[in-house]
Amino acid sequence: MSVFLGIDTSNYTTSLSLYDTASQRVEMEKRLLPVKPGQCGLRQSDAVFLHVKQLGELAQALFSRAGKAPDGIGYSAFPRRVEGSYMPCFLVGEMCARLLASAFSLPLYAFSHQEGHIAAALYSARALDWLEGEFYAFHVSGGTTEGLLVKPGSPSLGVQRICATRDLHAGQVIDRVGVMLGLDFPCGPALEQLAAEWDQTVKVRPVLKDCDCCLSGVENQCRTLLEQGCDRAYIARFCLESILAAVAGMTRRMLEHYGQRPLVYAGGVMSNRFIRNALEQEFHGLFAQPQYSSDNSAGIAVLAARQHEKEG
Repeated sequence: MSVFLGIDTSNYTTSLSLYDTASQRVEMEKRLLPVKPGQCGLRQSDAVFLHVKQLGELAQALFSRAGKAPDGIGYSAFPRRVEGSYMPCFLVGEMCARLLASAFSLPLYAFSHQEGHIAAALYSARALDWLEGEFYAFHVSGGTTEGLLVKPGSPSLGVQRICATRDLHAGQVIDRVGVMLGLDFPCGPALEQLAAEWDQTVKVRPVLKDCDCCLSGVENQCRTLLEQGCDRAYIARFCLESILAAVAGMTRRMLEHYGQRPLVYAGGVMSNRFIRNALEQEFHGLFAQPQYSSDNSAGIAVLAARQHEKEG
């Protein structure tokens, strides 16, 4: 039996996980970074400070109930595994991972935040065997809105971007519209609750270019609706239905142009029940459980364990 620690210090969540290879169970501690009311995010310098402040508290809580020290460590080193992908907040997790690995002579593995999202979704859907073949993954969050072709790789996954937003990310739209409507950041759950109050049909038209989408118009349309005095619940539902239409349109075109493969949806936006239910009904893809949809370190711990096994 081996236990692997995963560390993820993303741009709104501090997260630590322990993955037990024998039981295949994950123990996780995570906490959102606090954002002041009325604001749509944090400066990177503030995010770094808050991760430093929270990481020790979460580690104490996790290890106090784990009962076993890790046999290896994985961490999120950057948002995506492409040249130039960088955010200072990931340095906090990297620093802690390197310190622990050096002090206790543990194997250390670096992954992208995106790879962690994909692995966490598959873990929670009990489909880790997908990592041995090719499949499609949609990563839809506040910092990424992409359709991906994923292949086996070492030490990382082989991830090829097929389609993406050409402007705002889906999570950005949700948070901007939510704050516009007086909700606290991050706005996803509250916007979903507000949208549920509208029970009439909402007509939307996605903006698609090839396999890509454009989402900035959704924010502009929502602002116009608010200025016109439209019901806040209608505006919330319009926002979510617009994002659903964009992701569904991208999925259809991806399948048409690149062929049929297994499909998984990951990222915080994919925990929204309106969006999830509609995509499940049409495309029959896999979805992460809610706690593994938003930013988390579980996938990083799982990937570290799998890489350690490969290296024997």
